[in-house]
Amino acid sequence: MVETEAHFQKRLSTLGRKHAAMAKGYDMQMRRDGLVVVKAKRGGAGRFFPLKGLVLLVLGFFVFKGFMLASLGDITYNERVAKLNQGTSLEQVGAQVMAIDPATAFLAGIIAPVIR
Repeated sequence: MVETEAHFQKRLSTLGRKHAAMAKGYDMQMRRDGLVVVKAKRGGAGRFFPLKGLVLLVLGFFVFKGFMLASLGDITYNERVAKLNQGTSLEQVGAQVMAIDPATAFLAGIIAPVIR
């Protein structure tokens, strides 16, 4: 009788874990024999922190800088960054971020013929 109760508790615990895992999302897949199998989605690092979104944000920022550099030109862009560097400490950080780097210069070289 004790073995039956322990076996039942173990099965109940396993079902509880499966239910909790499937509450976060699940996928249904059909095997070759036609049986539909439900599997819980795995929660990885991408689930808590959108790495793809961060990469797209950084890429978009570099494209924005490239557009700014291509539309203003090197001299005007550097003058505005220098003026920004004269401001408060937050503006100085912004000037360092907005400074021309190789990626921005490369993108501006690609964008400039399209703009003009």
